This record gives sequence, C-alpha cells and structure tokens, in this order.
Amino acid sequence: MIEKRILVVDDEESICLLLKSAFTTKGYEVFTAGTSLEALELLDKNTILVMFIDLNLPDMTGVELCREIIKRSPLTIAYAITGYASHFELAECKSVGFEDYFKKPVRLVDIFSAAERAFEKLERWKRS
Repeated sequence: MIEKRILVVDDEESICLLLKSAFTTKGYEVFTAGTSLEALELLDKNTILVMFIDLNLPDMTGVELCREIIKRSPLTIAYAITGYASHFELAECKSVGFEDYFKKPVRLVDIFSAAERAFEKLERWKRS
C-alpha cells in the first residue's frame, strides 16, 4: 500500500497550516515547505508522491520545482495552486507535469477529492 503522504509547498505559512490541518484530519501524513529548496530537501529524505505546489515561490517558480520533482520521481502527482492563473502559465503547468491546478482561494472539498484520486491512481500503478 502506498503511504498516504502529501507535501504542501507555499510561501504563505497560513496556507501551509490550513492544508496541513485539513489533510491531517482526513488521515494523511502532511509535510510542508515554504520554499522550493525546503521542498527538495524534504524529498531527499522522504518518499512523497502527492503534492500541492504554489506557483509563486520566492526561490524558484512552482513550474521549475515541479519540473525538477518529476525529473527525480516520475510517478509523482503534483497539483498547482495559484492566486493568479493565466492561460499561458496553465499550459506550461501541464507541460511540466502538473496533474491539475487550483485557484486560490481553494475549496477544501476539491483538494480532498484530488488527493483521493491521486492515491487511487498510485495504487493502480503499483498493481500494474
């Protein structure tokens, strides 16, 4: 069985705390990072295959981070979270490997559903 671990990467601490609390109540183990470098350090030490990544981070963009994560771990399922979504940016998100995106303010029911689908997909892949 796939460990139900989620990584939330957002430079807004309140978003990290909110999502960590919300996912924890649903039984997930949640890691948070405020920067891309923190996220990559966490991933060097932990296997986490489902992620919610802000596109506007202080050290590199969420798109750059996603590209690096997918290069390291192609089975990762990542979702973009953004307050400002342009058509060009969303097309780039898809091209680097984001599964989908959510515009802030995000509805918890939507991200719970996304996480559930991601873990179901990972379980199917594992059985194949």
